[in-house]
Amino acid sequence: MTHLEALAKAEQYQSKMAKIAKKSYWKPQYHISAPANWINDPNGFCYFKDEYHVFYQYHPYSSQWGPMHWGHVASKDLVNWKTKPIALAPTDEYDRDGCFSGSAIEKDNTLYLFYTGHVVLDKENDKDDAQLQTQCVAISEDGINFKKLENNPIINIDSFPEDLNILKEHFRDPKVWKYNDMYYKVVGAQTTEKTGQALIYKSKDLLNWEFVNVMAMSTEEENLGFMWECPNFAEIDNHEVLILSPQGVEPEGNKFLNLHQSGYFLGKMDYNTGVFERENNFEILDYGFDFYAPQIMQDEKNNRCLMIGWLAMWESEMPEQEEGWAGMMSIPRVLEVKNNKVYSLPIPELKKLRKNNVNYDVNLVQNCILEGINGDCYELNTVFDLTKANGFNLKLRVSENEETVISYDKNSKIFKLNRDKSGKGVTGEREVKVNLQDEKISLQIFSDYSSLEIFINGGEYVISSRIYPTQEATGIVFEPIGEIKAKIDFYEI
Repeated sequence: MTHLEALAKAEQYQSKMAKIAKKSYWKPQYHISAPANWINDPNGFCYFKDEYHVFYQYHPYSSQWGPMHWGHVASKDLVNWKTKPIALAPTDEYDRDGCFSGSAIEKDNTLYLFYTGHVVLDKENDKDDAQLQTQCVAISEDGINFKKLENNPIINIDSFPEDLNILKEHFRDPKVWKYNDMYYKVVGAQTTEKTGQALIYKSKDLLNWEFVNVMAMSTEEENLGFMWECPNFAEIDNHEVLILSPQGVEPEGNKFLNLHQSGYFLGKMDYNTGVFERENNFEILDYGFDFYAPQIMQDEKNNRCLMIGWLAMWESEMPEQEEGWAGMMSIPRVLEVKNNKVYSLPIPELKKLRKNNVNYDVNLVQNCILEGINGDCYELNTVFDLTKANGFNLKLRVSENEETVISYDKNSKIFKLNRDKSGKGVTGEREVKVNLQDEKISLQIFSDYSSLEIFINGGEYVISSRIYPTQEATGIVFEPIGEIKAKIDFYEI
């Protein structure tokens, strides 16, 4: 089957299944999701032909993970997204079992998609040591129709020296950027000791690539998993940042609660040696249940760095699979660096979604429901002055038997999200230690039908989670522990 035939077949099946998936109450209203079936990592986040583009790992034939295609959406404003034709399908010998994650870049009015071709060498024993991963490219002049290059793969496992400590079976997720007159590509990899590392390549034309060095790697003392997936190199407020998604992170108290994490190092890139010199320990980007494989883009149009992530997690319960779809993307976020820490904030363009504002400036002294503040799709902004309080509980998506609870204890400084009663299939608690600012804590909360994203103190910390409540779960209950002076802004979406 040719690539065009495979794309047409996938489109046809997607259209059929979309009729089922759109009936699901949990299907998001304003987050990116596929018309039907499985999605995971965002790919190719870029700006091309006057539109923002997001591609994503996609299995168009099932709500379960399977041979990866690249789905595609585009937007003029980062808020209203339109589904575009599927961009890539696994049809060639070098990518027959999956077009894995990658990135995009424009050159000479042409959009280049860089992705990992995945091949399973032993179908009967699909093990990690029986696979081959290479780096490939497809190009488009219109941003819609993509053609794979005839000389794919453009980088294979013979590209790095034999004497380096690199396990050849794990070599994926290329991220490309330009610095001066040279292009660079970082690729996630694994050492022979089963720890994570990132490799860097360079090219003058995006087609012929030269291995430079091991850009960064974990040490024996670090708890940074067995594989570094989806590496990103970012420039944020004149800081250089290496963003990673380590797999297999062991719990350390409550610091690492997901087996797979996404976080970053601040540092300095030495383009002569190809080494990224780290300046801090690994820091988490999102402390919730569901945020993985983020991808950044340098938004030159607005002079900022943007990030979007997969709002799900490996090993998570996904009740929506029974309704013909699985997975969604986070809202786009703006990254900033303050006091040597990366902050994540919702993009300001999301204000376009706001409807029917209700606001209060009130003293909370007992449990209460405020008139006009309820729903399932909304933005809720609060500033709580805890000078006379020991903390609070804020219950979201409340029905007779359901609630998702966020809370703060001033003595321990622990902020928690609890979803033990959040609906079908999910339970558990996530937490992060948060210092107050002048006895105040601010929250910006985005709720969609099956998700919550909570931005704390202007994006200093973020907690994101999938939840699966019923349609009746629309209540919001404020429970002060003491007296709270509260400013509350609520917007329907």
